[in-house]
Amino acid sequence: MSHAQPYPMSAATGQFLKRRHRLFIGGEWVDARSGDDIDVLNPATGASIARVAAAGREDIDRAVAAAREAFADGPWRGMTAAERGQILTKLADLLAANSEVLTEIEILDTGMPLNPGGALAVPTAVKMLRYYAGWPSKLSGHTLPADRRPGAASPPLTYTRREPVGVVGQIIPWNYPLAMAAMKLGPALATGCTVVLKPDEKTPLSTLLLADLLREAGVPPGVVNIVPGYGEPAGAALAAHPDVDKVAFTGSSEVGRKILQAAAGNLKRVSLELGGKNPFIVFPDADLERAIEAAARSAFFLQGQNCQSASRLFVHEDVLERFVAGVAAAARGLQIGPGWDPATRIGPLVSAGHLDRVQGYVASGVQEGAELVTGGARLPGPGYFMEPAVFTRTHRDMRIVREEIFGPVTCVQGFAASDLAAIARQANDTAFGLVASVWTRDLRIAHQLANTIRAGVVGINHHGSGDIYAPFGGFKESGWGREFGAESLDLYLETKTVVVRYD
Repeated sequence: MSHAQPYPMSAATGQFLKRRHRLFIGGEWVDARSGDDIDVLNPATGASIARVAAAGREDIDRAVAAAREAFADGPWRGMTAAERGQILTKLADLLAANSEVLTEIEILDTGMPLNPGGALAVPTAVKMLRYYAGWPSKLSGHTLPADRRPGAASPPLTYTRREPVGVVGQIIPWNYPLAMAAMKLGPALATGCTVVLKPDEKTPLSTLLLADLLREAGVPPGVVNIVPGYGEPAGAALAAHPDVDKVAFTGSSEVGRKILQAAAGNLKRVSLELGGKNPFIVFPDADLERAIEAAARSAFFLQGQNCQSASRLFVHEDVLERFVAGVAAAARGLQIGPGWDPATRIGPLVSAGHLDRVQGYVASGVQEGAELVTGGARLPGPGYFMEPAVFTRTHRDMRIVREEIFGPVTCVQGFAASDLAAIARQANDTAFGLVASVWTRDLRIAHQLANTIRAGVVGINHHGSGDIYAPFGGFKESGWGREFGAESLDLYLETKTVVVRYD
């Protein structure tokens, strides 16, 4: 692995990084009241690439006030559905036109490899915005039947309206920031809400460039406010703010609980997309080559820093040895290096602290008796790199099996039983319920397990979410609500019933 060479970037990216990065509030760039900054690091080198204003509580107050004014008195809610859709379409066009710079920023800021994560980041965001651009004209209520009241000549007219929930606080994570921002902003803007968006302090840069594009697309001042900052004080202040009507959060279950506690003050609506400890179940009749490739791809995509990671592999004993050998070989074959190298498949973890955390899980697995088949070593030199790790001989009482690691570590457990109820119990033996998959050619087995596994998404010979048109979210501690598809619009809408008497 070599990453000593200067990282390549376009002149436009270089100019953006040299900018003074401030907060975007009310359609203007403003300084943080405290004057505090965030030092943004390139995880492939550990070197600083930018400094960004750090929002504090006063800045959150300013941003919420701007969003409230834009919601109550601004033009956004009064625009026609076609006008809102046109602005979202223009925003998608602008993202596509600035794809090179946005991709370079994502790679430098998060460490994600160009292939496949970086190459997918902008197209995914564009696809989501185009999808939600089509929805404003399709949000409709219903005319409902009603009984005639005694003495009335006719029954009342009863109908429903779908109205925006109001001011929304959105808090996104560091692993895929541009796509996460589009996933949150698309349905919120389509429904007529206004937004205060807080990107993670480690990866704020692509959302700050997005602010320029929002303004260029014609989004009115105050409709979207972007306030990078630390979880405390900025995230906590946003979640607790009495003038925020809803919070949408993606991140860890631990922080999700804090969001719920903070939101209780004014009983604001909350949606949570949280962690996963996802079962990947392989039967002897499965297409093993395909299953091995999918397990390795899912487990190590974005260095395992993804909530859909195949982190618990349950494999029938008849094919266990072949499967473990295949996944271990796939892990060893992944080139480790900086994300800007097209040959890289495993980039750095996002920070030194996160690397230490994941290394702690590797050590815990060894101490608790799991067999480390391959990987797990921290690599020397600058940056936050480690070899992807495959454990076998694991069991439910180990930390690496129970807890979400959010790093390039996967655990294999064998099973011999043909009792599908027992296999489902094993898969469901987790606090999470986000994603699961079943690998078999037997449709009876596949559909029976799909019915009994407690997860928001169950794949059959496929692992992970479907397209953006399909709802995504989890059971249990994996969250509340569904994102993607039409279901995500419900997170940002209120239903109002109107009753009209004629006499």
